[in-house]
Amino acid sequence: MPGIQVLNPATWLLVDEAFSGQMALRDHLIADRPKAVHAVLPEGRAAAEECLDLGLAFLADQPDYRVDGDVVVRPDGVEVRLDREAPLITLGRLIQEDVCLMQPGPDGHILTGALLCFPSAWTLAEKIGRPLVRIHRPVAEYDDHTARRVQRLFDRIQVGYPMWRANAFLYETPELFTPRREVDPSRTTGANPRFLRSERQTLRRLAKSGAVAFLIHTYMVKVDSLTEDQRTGLDAVRRKTFGYSVR
Repeated sequence: MPGIQVLNPATWLLVDEAFSGQMALRDHLIADRPKAVHAVLPEGRAAAEECLDLGLAFLADQPDYRVDGDVVVRPDGVEVRLDREAPLITLGRLIQEDVCLMQPGPDGHILTGALLCFPSAWTLAEKIGRPLVRIHRPVAEYDDHTARRVQRLFDRIQVGYPMWRANAFLYETPELFTPRREVDPSRTTGANPRFLRSERQTLRRLAKSGAVAFLIHTYMVKVDSLTEDQRTGLDAVRRKTFGYSVR
């Protein structure tokens, strides 16, 4: 995957200045639209439980969280009661990151479970149970060469050696919940987009199930808030890809 790097395990989960606002939105989506943001196949159940346990162990060492029996107090003061019958929903109410579980299958790694509150132009219901190649079907840049590279990465991730990468998209509005069906037209951005959306994506092999936990921490910032160096770098990519600048 482009830009893939080794991840310090101590930085697996992050809390940033948008925590309270993002968590309030996550709570709302989980409560009001559970079928839109959550799905777990039977074969993904063990991986979901393992991911919750790993997340709880991580949060127990974080000063901003308090883990007390079956209750966790988040940095924003909200108490979340653990529900082990719904492991990904529980984890999704504790952390800013979206969680996707990828497990080996006959045609490559398959999405067997997810808690996805902040999709960037894709719909969970269309992707659950699909292999990597099928998940990325509408993405023109995801050609056979890229598919082989990504599959090799998923095959080679070792327990205890997580990886990470980041991407960036330009948006006209700051909405975080932006699903799109495969048959819908691609999102277009005007010549003067106002917001930059960036995803910090981490990949971590789960020791028991062998699944890869693919977590996504989403940032949304105003283009006007970028530093001059950030805008210069973004402009270079934008001109190369789309033929115009954000300036």
